[in-house]
Amino acid sequence: MTKMTHEELEKRILDMLADVCGDDAVRDPSLRDADLFEEGFLDSMAAVELLLDIEDQLGVSIAPTEVARDQMNTPNLIIHQVEIRMA
Repeated sequence: MTKMTHEELEKRILDMLADVCGDDAVRDPSLRDADLFEEGFLDSMAAVELLLDIEDQLGVSIAPTEVARDQMNTPNLIIHQVEIRMA
């Protein structure tokens, strides 16, 4: 896979989040550091679905037990976790 820019990766992750959450509000820049679980966008099943989508679409595998929830509970943290695995 060709290297993606940060902006391209950000768009792909936000697209996946919107699909999994069923809500385009997750794209809102004011929610980039919001806890998606506390805000009601994600639950544990949706989080696993998101990890599977990331693996299917980006080839990045993140096991649910590999990172603590507080390391992947905001859009910015999810993007960061994917970026460090793609580097």
